[in-house]
Amino acid sequence: MTRSTRLLVTLVVAIVATGISHSSRAQTPAPTIGIVIMHGKGGSPKWHVSNLASSLEAKGYLVANLEMPWSGSRSYDVNASSAVKEVEIALATLRSKGAQKLFVAGHSQGGLFALYFGGKQLVDGVIAIAPGGDMSNPVFREKLGATLDLARKLVAERKGDEKERLSDYENAKGTYTIVTTPSAYVSWFDPDGAMNQTAAVERMNPRVPVLFIVPTEDYAGLRDVKDRFFSLLPKNTLSKLYEPVASHVGAPSASRDEIVRWTTEIANRTNH
Repeated sequence: MTRSTRLLVTLVVAIVATGISHSSRAQTPAPTIGIVIMHGKGGSPKWHVSNLASSLEAKGYLVANLEMPWSGSRSYDVNASSAVKEVEIALATLRSKGAQKLFVAGHSQGGLFALYFGGKQLVDGVIAIAPGGDMSNPVFREKLGATLDLARKLVAERKGDEKERLSDYENAKGTYTIVTTPSAYVSWFDPDGAMNQTAAVERMNPRVPVLFIVPTEDYAGLRDVKDRFFSLLPKNTLSKLYEPVASHVGAPSASRDEIVRWTTEIANRTNH
């Protein structure tokens, strides 16, 4: 091999090595995603959201599938402010485990609470799956107005921390009895409180994108208001209305692929 040939080979090797080095530096590792998942009214982490949670875990997500105060067994055992703290603690735990991007997702009442939470805390995204339970809705006022008046009366009489038999309402099962304290009840069922969906969407942090999911076979009342509520969200180019072919209870499982796609897109765009 001549001297000029050796020089040429050395130059080519150096150029290739430099390109590989630059390419390696340019390829930033995908961020680890953490997600809090919340079930619907009267539900459980083991019900309609369990398949979504396990699917995300299988794809490497760090998942906190929480049992929230509105579960069948907890029966509104704490107020809305305490529930916010529960989600904050779950997010902090995910962060301590290595999550670099954090999302909050909820189904039905959990979806509405995720929107409410998104107006209070900065996360990388909120996923509202078939959000429902809007206490400002006339149906809830009709079904639960008398019970709310009773709970307020008991609070005024300084009996707010004594458990009582009160009423709840769900579209699929009608009105039914729950046992909780009047003070906690008022925090959840006040039409101007945490479960006012109009206020929740309007007060969303505009820096937080929302994946607003309304399945094609959702309850008619929720389908009727989907465009209105989505339009009320603060403008964010990454927010999206997604309509999977599914029922209300099937929406979490039917949305798995889109949730992975959307959260991955958000995480990579903000991975600085």
